[in-house]
Amino acid sequence: MTDPASERRRMAAVLVDRGVLKSPRLRAAVESVPREQFLRPGVFLDEGRTWRPVTAAGTDPDEWLRIAYSVDSLTTQLDGRLTAGQVGVSVVGVPTSSSTDPATVVDMIEALDLAAGHRVLEVGTGTGYSTALMCHYLGEDNVTTVEVDPQVAARADAALEAAGFSTWTVTGDGLLGHPYRAPYDRVIATCAVRRIPYVWIRQTKPGGIVLGTVGSWPWGTGLAKLVVGDDGTADGVIVGRSPFMQARAQAMAPVAGDLSARAAYADSERRTRVSPLVLEKWMPAFLTQLAVPGTQFVRATRGDGSPLRYLFDPEKESFAEFLADGESWTVRQGGPVALWDDVERSLVAWQDAGAPEIDSVRLRVTPASHSYWIDHAPSLRWEHRIA
Repeated sequence: MTDPASERRRMAAVLVDRGVLKSPRLRAAVESVPREQFLRPGVFLDEGRTWRPVTAAGTDPDEWLRIAYSVDSLTTQLDGRLTAGQVGVSVVGVPTSSSTDPATVVDMIEALDLAAGHRVLEVGTGTGYSTALMCHYLGEDNVTTVEVDPQVAARADAALEAAGFSTWTVTGDGLLGHPYRAPYDRVIATCAVRRIPYVWIRQTKPGGIVLGTVGSWPWGTGLAKLVVGDDGTADGVIVGRSPFMQARAQAMAPVAGDLSARAAYADSERRTRVSPLVLEKWMPAFLTQLAVPGTQFVRATRGDGSPLRYLFDPEKESFAEFLADGESWTVRQGGPVALWDDVERSLVAWQDAGAPEIDSVRLRVTPASHSYWIDHAPSLRWEHRIA
């Protein structure tokens, strides 16, 4: 039978080889915390259009350990309610909770620059595995974790207790932080947000770090690392790509219904300067969300099989519809905001600047606004006022 401790050591070695696991203290945590305990009752494995449930009780122990230490993200809940222990066959559903792949977890914890005595607020407990790593690193009294889903929070709390960590596990809306144990030296979020909530800044000590994913699309999101200043503002950089599920309170409902009816009345029509297909790539998608926040990108096809692409902003009641014509595209726009005009200006300026990657983006958070910019490209600046 496979020894779980040897699997943990093997996984730690893989993470070291990948260059994400650097701290000896964090390596000790990875080699000690049993990830398999945080995956109970089981996980869903992606089969393409369906999810196959795999439970600890119904799986060969060696196979269960292989899954647990596969260095993959593992879905633990579908549709906000369903766990692997509740079904016996493959099902369809939308992932709503998961155990993030250990490489991402470790990389984010390393980015916190933790030191002995630091107090951490974690937003999004999930399975509790990342919580346990930080408890091992800092001590359980220095970690507070908040989970919005009561079912998920209860399972994580039980797993943490079983692993020997009686930390501060809170059920609530992590977008509000947790003021009762503030101020914190570090805040880390394991969900994506449209913008960094200012309360996270307020609950962090001057000189402290806030780490969270910004963006609302399933792709094109960036990991923001901010340092809080003495004046209550925070400055930082997008340190890389970061694919996390959206915070429950901010998750957008998919655009449904007759898309052609939604785009029936256009105010303008023209050829595009940039193909809308670039929005399927990470950096252009991120720039689009900066240029027109709150907008959704929808892929569809005509009856003859030719591609259609849309941008919809339900709040501003605006749209851009893209029609393929051979290698070129026509855009039809309607509503108070010409969405594609704003996006295209940013994309052209980005291309003219040499198409810098996502880690070139800087940001500043104040009580009144969020500003993003790219150095050496004056036209690439976006300011989002907070109402």
